Order: sequence, then structure tokens, then C-alpha cells
Amino acid sequence: MRHIILGGDGFLGTELCQKLLARQASVIVADIKQSADSPIYQNPLVQFVPIDVRLPQTLARLKVQPEDHVYHFAARLLMPILPRGARRDHFWSVLYQGTQNVLAYLDSRGCHRLVYFTTDMVYGHTRIHPRPESHPREPLGPYGEAKYHTELLCEQRRKAGWRITLFRPRLIIGPGRLGILERLFRLVELNLPVPTIGNGRNHYQFISVSDCADACLAAVDNQYPNRAFNLGSAEPPTVNALLRTLIDHAGSRSFLLPTPARLVKGVLAGLDRLGRPLMDPEQYLIADETCVLDICAAQKELGWAPTQDDAQMLIAAFDSYRAARRQALDLKQA
Repeated sequence: MRHIILGGDGFLGTELCQKLLARQASVIVADIKQSADSPIYQNPLVQFVPIDVRLPQTLARLKVQPEDHVYHFAARLLMPILPRGARRDHFWSVLYQGTQNVLAYLDSRGCHRLVYFTTDMVYGHTRIHPRPESHPREPLGPYGEAKYHTELLCEQRRKAGWRITLFRPRLIIGPGRLGILERLFRLVELNLPVPTIGNGRNHYQFISVSDCADACLAAVDNQYPNRAFNLGSAEPPTVNALLRTLIDHAGSRSFLLPTPARLVKGVLAGLDRLGRPLMDPEQYLIADETCVLDICAAQKELGWAPTQDDAQMLIAAFDSYRAARRQALDLKQA
């Protein structure tokens, strides 16, 4: 019995691999690339298999057995921001068609269980607060739409007797991952104003990469509960409180600059139409909303609970960013 992580060379895959190795599990890391400096490949319990979920023939290299545990993280993310005309093909080729290929391959091998990460962006605008797993799924762009349709694929498989645990996380962060946060950290580092879309009184929720990996292990330990689970922090603060904590921790002279949400969204939409996007619409359209996930189901049914609060996660990510920049500067000056 092996643990096979599709997209395993990435942020979440590496974290899960390390936790599985602590259990002395045998791990197959399957990805389109292999990071030369990743410590996981120094362990003899880890094997790397090159795959591309867009190419069904590459999946055959995995030689999956019915008793194997398979985790599907292979994806494309919202960063870097793409021109609007390129987004649909960019996301659908990997997220939707890739998942189609994965499910078809597992079926051919008699493996009918899976842990799969989608996204809370399948929900779109907040209709119910906090958002339960039963919240309407009304995605706002091609990324969320592709993930939503992969959920429908999984629901079809469940009707055929599969066991598939879906996870819908809020923004996954941790040391070493930046994404959209890099712009924020740069402003704080340079003591510049930090604009908020709206008044900043809305609440914002993260989830740590470590807690996401723990949720995967809990799903397997609980025999793959056949449903979707939200993942997020327990008591998300307001945007203002979160950013002030970061600024204070950094010793920065930055200050918060609230902006009129409707006007800013209009400007961002205009830049997007002109082919000069600064943010993805799926990000800025909800930037002034409270988008908090209800995590009670995962707590009750999986025995899982988040271990880090949002300020801790943001500070850890910032400290990692600052350390990396200082190291890069030292190397440049050497």
C-alpha cells in the first residue's frame, strides 16, 4: 500500500509527504517537475514519478493498485495573473480535463477512492455567513468554474460507488509560499501605505498548509468520508486587525489606506479589459466581503481542528519572505 500524491512536488504535496514520512509510509510523488533542492527526495521511502495530468498516457507510470491512497493536488493557481482571454484554457486544461484523466485512470486500475482539493472559490459571493458546504456554488470566473465542474465529476463517481473526500480550503499559506501576498509584504517592507478594498472591517480567513495536510491524513484515517469539507481558521479577524498585526510585527511605518470598493473594482475591471490586469476578478470581486468558511463538519466528522490562527500564519509567511530576501541580498553582495 502506497500513498500517491498527484501534484506532490508543490507546496501542499511536500507538506503532506513530510507528514507521511513521519508515519514511515511509502510515498510516490507524481508531478510535472521535480524540485532539485527539496529535502523529501533524500528519503528512500520517496519515489518521484514524472506525470502530466493533461496526458493520460503518463499516468500509467504510476501503476496504481486498488489499495493505494491517492491524493489529487495537481492544479494551476491564480498567480501569476493572466490576461482574461487566456484564463479559461489555462485553467480548464489542467483542472477539469486533468481531473477527468485522473478519474478515468483510477477507474481503469480499480482504485475507487480519492482525496481531492478544490477551492472555496466555487462559492462565489457570500450568500450565507459563515459559508457551509451546502452554500450555493456560483463561481465568478474560469478558475472557480473549472473546480466546480470537477466537483460534479466527483459526484458522478460517488454515485458509481466511489469514496471521494473533497476539501474546499480558504487561502492556503505558510513559510515559503507567497502568491498574492508578495505585493502586500513588499509594501510593508518598504514602509508604504497598504490599501484595502473597502473599509477593511470585513473578516479574512486563511488556512495553514500544515493543517491542510493534517486534514488529508484525517480523511484517510476515517475511511474517506464521502462528502466535501471546508477548511479554514477558527476565528478569523478583520482585515484591518490582521494587517495592523503584520505591520506592527514587521516594525514598519506602513499604514492602512481604505479605498472605495465600488470605484476600485471598476478600475480593476477596466484594466482587466485592457489586458493589464493587476488582480484576478475572482480575487477583487469578493475583496470587501466577509468570506468565512464554516469548518464545523471537518471538526465533527474528521476529528480535525486548525492549529494556527490567521495572524500566526501571516507572520510566519512574512518572516519567511523577509529571510529569503535578505539571503538573496547577501548572495548578491558576496
